[in-house]
Amino acid sequence: MTTAVALDHVGVAARDLGPLTAAYERLGFALSPVAQQSGRRSPDGPVELFGSGNRCAFLRHGYIELIAILDAGRFANGLDGFLARYAGLHIIALAMEDEAANLARLRQAGIPIPGISMLERPVEAGGPTARFARLPLPDAPEGRLQLIRHLTAELVWDPRWMGHRNGAVALESVILASDTPAETAARLSRLAGLPLEPDPAGGYLLALPGLAGAAGPEAPLLPTSLRILPAEALPAVLPGVRAPASPCIAGMVVRTGDANAAVTALLAAEGIPALPAPGLWGEGLLVPPEHAGGAALVFAA
Repeated sequence: MTTAVALDHVGVAARDLGPLTAAYERLGFALSPVAQQSGRRSPDGPVELFGSGNRCAFLRHGYIELIAILDAGRFANGLDGFLARYAGLHIIALAMEDEAANLARLRQAGIPIPGISMLERPVEAGGPTARFARLPLPDAPEGRLQLIRHLTAELVWDPRWMGHRNGAVALESVILASDTPAETAARLSRLAGLPLEPDPAGGYLLALPGLAGAAGPEAPLLPTSLRILPAEALPAVLPGVRAPASPCIAGMVVRTGDANAAVTALLAAEGIPALPAPGLWGEGLLVPPEHAGGAALVFAA
């Protein structure tokens, strides 16, 4: 297929990994071990160790990447530029099935992608290496917008890291805010190869089909989406949240498998505030950005 098929993951960026991962563990996520990334700066360049590294919350469908600079003396792969704007969500990765076909489609549309970008990282210290094929959209002002295919999906969706105390099972939606939502929406539509629809809150909705085998060991069963809203519409979807910049990736929606029972109890026990938040597919609980690494986080029941 020559279009995006599902939400693969989002990336929350910070300068220091420790406080960021501590915040997400407090929110009830089980995280994979620390992994420093490697890759090529250009499609034909040598593989080198990057300064960036991550820990991830792998869900049954999709995942949340927590990424930071582990070694300031090495190439940060753009992370330093993102953090100069704000700490929070800076990465949206959409799953694809065929990187060569999607590269040809994007080039045909006039997007100057030099080639397929490869990234790799150890799954854990002394363990095997996970590998990814990527098609990043050049110079996107929203952050790192990319198509991705996991070449070793069986290594990263490991049951050891998928038992979340908050009951999270799926990455369901990502919410962007922009003073020029039509421009942001058009950029994402071109990347995905999919049409836009009107969003109920204003702005645009990009619905992803979620085909079998798109991301992780199981096919996504729930509809997934990108919502591109004008900045003034953001509080209607994420109450009390203001966009840190324009354009920006403002928030994400994570579906739970128990109607939010576990996360409601957990947030109360931890003293973490949560507000009711309206959603496309049911009511949710909004954790304010200051408690989730700068990202507005909605748990959807």
